[in-house]
Amino acid sequence: MTKYYEYRHTVGFEETNMVGNVYYVNYLRWQGRCREMFLKDRAPAVLEDLQQDLKLFTLKVDCEFFAELAAFDDLSIRMRLTELAQTQVQFGFDYVRLDENGETLVARGSQRVACMRGPNTRTTPARVPEALAKALQPYA
Repeated sequence: MTKYYEYRHTVGFEETNMVGNVYYVNYLRWQGRCREMFLKDRAPAVLEDLQQDLKLFTLKVDCEFFAELAAFDDLSIRMRLTELAQTQVQFGFDYVRLDENGETLVARGSQRVACMRGPNTRTTPARVPEALAKALQPYA
């Protein structure tokens, strides 16, 4: 079994800059999309909880670049759990280009998320939902 959750993506023209390579903010968008798809696929109970009073606040994101991507590159964003605390989760992301020559690590990033509950004007820290903690265990 793989130790990461995988989200596949093909780069589009709208994700590139005038030079033709991928604009950096898209790497951060892909982290968010990977996390969303993980919730949809592996922790749907958390999505229901988000409709109530659970909030997942992104506290920190980063990304280190090793190689460039261009339009129509096929990409695997691989998310893994790097830390699970009482109220926060930290994810690691590997961005891997897939082509006829195999796999190339093009970037690596991370994201720290805090769990909060309550109305928007009065949120307080909350424990990581059990459904999320359980869904993340295979990716630790």
